[in-house]
Amino acid sequence: MYDLPVVSLKDSVSEQEWQTRVELAACYRLLVMHGWDDLIHSHISARIPGTDHLLLNAFGLTFDEITASNLVKIDIQGNIVQEDCPFTINPAGFTIHSALHEARHEDQCTLHVHTNETVAVASLEEGLLPLSQYSMFALASLAYHDYEGLAVNDEEKQRLKDDLGNANFFLLKNHGAITLGKTIGDAFMHMYDLTRACEIQLQVQATGKSAFMVDQSIVDGIKAQANIVHSGQTGGQKAWPAMMRKVKRAYPDFDM
Repeated sequence: MYDLPVVSLKDSVSEQEWQTRVELAACYRLLVMHGWDDLIHSHISARIPGTDHLLLNAFGLTFDEITASNLVKIDIQGNIVQEDCPFTINPAGFTIHSALHEARHEDQCTLHVHTNETVAVASLEEGLLPLSQYSMFALASLAYHDYEGLAVNDEEKQRLKDDLGNANFFLLKNHGAITLGKTIGDAFMHMYDLTRACEIQLQVQATGKSAFMVDQSIVDGIKAQANIVHSGQTGGQKAWPAMMRKVKRAYPDFDM
């Protein structure tokens, strides 16, 4: 009754799809390790390179149950496209993720969380403030979307696309946070920065003291600097392999 179906796809999908599955499963486990998961709710989706197919978590699984094989392959309309799949997906999660993948075909990954800190900052009228170095990365590429209830209405998709624009960081008011990335590792590193920024802001505000705000001229100049920090040999390309090794040590089954 409570056992999960056992699925093994390693020898029945392309090498590129398998690598995407392994990295996405690792990202789900990283959310558990950072305390960013939310029972069976929330999602990380990834496009299989060279295709219009997406991978998404099966509805009803906790994030520490996600493996490379039990991720569900869907098309952009939300139809499951793998044979004999024993799982379903969450329609609410698909509405948001499909809209963003449609809008940003060049980005592989969309990562969505409902952490206390991101929901809290997304619920503040002033939103994210320039209070820390972590906030600089997000403020260089940040957008907001008004709360419209549970995301099951296809009419909301166009408003999500319009509000996202070219941003890589997306706060859904009263709801949570989304980051996008050209790779799964990029999306994870963006969420790490955004989450730290929200945590620090709430801690500063909790003191009740006046805080130093970073000058807007510095915020305006951060984007080019952020591109250096989170790319190449100094940033995301080095951090993501380290994160993969960390998951492997903690969860030997994620790449099954």
